[in-house]
Amino acid sequence: MSKRPDADVPPGLMLVDKAGGMTSHDVVARARRALSVRKVGHAGTLDPMATGLLVLGVGTATRLLGYVGGHDKTYEATIRLGQATVTDDREGELLSSASTAALDDDAVRAALAAQTGPLQQVPSAVSAVKVDGRRSYDRVRAGETVELAARSVTVRRLEVHRIARPEPDLVDVDVTIDCTAGTYIRAIARDAGAALGVGGHLTALRRTVSGPFSVARAGTVEESAAALVADGGPGFLGLTEAARLVFPDRALTAEEAVALGYGQRIPATGAPGLHAAVDPDGRLVALVEDAGRVAKVTVGFPPS
Repeated sequence: MSKRPDADVPPGLMLVDKAGGMTSHDVVARARRALSVRKVGHAGTLDPMATGLLVLGVGTATRLLGYVGGHDKTYEATIRLGQATVTDDREGELLSSASTAALDDDAVRAALAAQTGPLQQVPSAVSAVKVDGRRSYDRVRAGETVELAARSVTVRRLEVHRIARPEPDLVDVDVTIDCTAGTYIRAIARDAGAALGVGGHLTALRRTVSGPFSVARAGTVEESAAALVADGGPGFLGLTEAARLVFPDRALTAEEAVALGYGQRIPATGAPGLHAAVDPDGRLVALVEDAGRVAKVTVGFPPS
């Protein structure tokens, strides 16, 4: 299939409700096929097993992706206690089993409560973390032993909804987790199970929120692509709308918009951080930030 020029497609963000069994790269490839364009990227991966919100950028909106992925996330997950796996999820080879018959609900809740707040978390060895330029999961699949360094993350909320016992020696726990970007939910399951002495892994994971974006506004790849082509509808956010959800707004005069278009500086406002600079016609011109008495372009968005 021949690709149309990226300029022929409205720039913006596609909110996709990813199905299980697909990689994030698979979703990007399907979006490229659906739109017949090349310039598509994603903000933050989801494991193949996981479902839920994946934010894609199309055209010049890919310039926003580096700022979108760093926001807090919300997940719905099911943690199985009593079994540990190589991947810390249900798709990995079973490493060990231990009876949970002696565990009561209070012990389970206490172990999960210990996985909240600021944590030094070691990512799963089968993760996308790079080690000497190669993904950790590639090294593990090649038979290497990988030891990853702990990283600082914060779990802001871990709410237990249900504790069930599908078998006498297993415990399943349904939870909602609010956390900072870079938190591994698989590692929470692994570490809670290790603390209880029985092992743990994930059997289900769904991302419902990423920063200001919710899966409630998402669609399938094809639905979101159709909304983009129609320049509006569920699953698509235009470039200006998307930027305004992420950044504070700065209204420009026509003269300021022209100046920014040439990379020139304009008067500062005194407000800290990046702002979405929008011209009188509602077009996103740039992300700008004050530098002393002037504001300068951090990321520009030229007219298509």
